Amino acid sequence: MQAHHIIKRPLLTEKSTFHSDETKRFSFEVAVTARKDEIKKAIQELYKVRVVSVNTTIRQARDRQMKVGLVKGKVTKKAVVRLHKDDTIEVV
Repeated sequence: MQAHHIIKRPLLTEKSTFHSDETKRFSFEVAVTARKDEIKKAIQELYKVRVVSVNTTIRQARDRQMKVGLVKGKVTKKAVVRLHKDDTIEVV
């Protein structure tokens, strides 16, 4: 997969903003099928930074009861990327 297909969007929450300032950790929503090594290469290619480590979590949204029946929750994958101490990413 290409880098822009792997990295969907940066996650900008209060917690992720704190981690980006204090510990050089940035959060991204990534493709569910992406592996850690692919995420690392994609971040390095897109942002031109050095990645130290990648942690991932898969989240299953809860199922909901609608008028038409049971609707399955969406599956998303989040990657927390730790950068080298000299690098940073400008996320707006």
